[in-house]
Amino acid sequence: MKDWRSEIERVVRGELVRDAPLAPRTAIRVGGPADLLVRPADPDALAALLQAVRRLGVPLAVLGGGANTLVADAGVRGVVLKLPQDFPGESSAGEALVLAAGAPTSRLPARAHELGLVGMEFVAGIPGTLGGCVAMNAGTRRGEMKDIVTRVELATADGAGFVPAAALGFAYRTCRLPPGAVVTRLEVRLRRGDVAESAARIAADREQRRRTQPLDRPTFGSTFRNPEGDFAGRLVEAVGLKGHRVGNATWSTVHANFVTNLGGATARDVLALVKLARALVKERLGIRLEAEVRLLGEFLAEDLVGLEDLGAPTGVS
Repeated sequence: MKDWRSEIERVVRGELVRDAPLAPRTAIRVGGPADLLVRPADPDALAALLQAVRRLGVPLAVLGGGANTLVADAGVRGVVLKLPQDFPGESSAGEALVLAAGAPTSRLPARAHELGLVGMEFVAGIPGTLGGCVAMNAGTRRGEMKDIVTRVELATADGAGFVPAAALGFAYRTCRLPPGAVVTRLEVRLRRGDVAESAARIAADREQRRRTQPLDRPTFGSTFRNPEGDFAGRLVEAVGLKGHRVGNATWSTVHANFVTNLGGATARDVLALVKLARALVKERLGIRLEAEVRLLGEFLAEDLVGLEDLGAPTGVS
């Protein structure tokens, strides 16, 4: 097989790092390296990358802010794409904002408040990037991305363009992106309102998270989706797993729907906790928990037993 990394380095402008550690780039700080990590310099460089991986038959994964993402201990084969925060820029018109997918979630409320806009308060406490929020239809009890996103710019090897939000099948913690598509920008529509009140709500939500979530240790965020009419954390606690440890990973004693890394945890440790919780909740309470976590990379088949419904490890996070 030809040296595909050298070929990609030849045709793509930007930051390209071989055998790049991915654990520091995920919220839970777990996982092995990427064969090649790429930050394209501009939209033309991204287009060159997408065309090259298709021509060379190289796998491509997209990494946002690393929230709700578990990277395999063996790492990720092929290219891992990480968009720069200001790529490919932003704009505004009236109550509509166009923002870069690689920007942190904090950019949306900050920019909205600059323009006197409100209605995006739920985004402020969600970790990761705006593109990752779109890919997960991230949200809280106050709202979801589908409530404010009007259209999304997608890039493929054949070009880039905006598609309406209605075409993406938004549902609870779900967005159906076309295979091989990379979210590069999103447009949201907000409303004029009291910025001071909006900022106060954001501050209150952050304080609530600080008191009720284990923000002092590396963690995904929520591990399981809340079943209808119930809470995943209550169910994990009900089967006695709050504080339960496997290796250097544990179900948090602060909030039982959070797996935390005590230092040096492996992806295998984390998956063992997830599988145990699902099995016990199903066996004792008759409820099937669905994971919010996205898998990225080369996992051992035996570690995925019991998690088949998550599908093959995904390239979008």
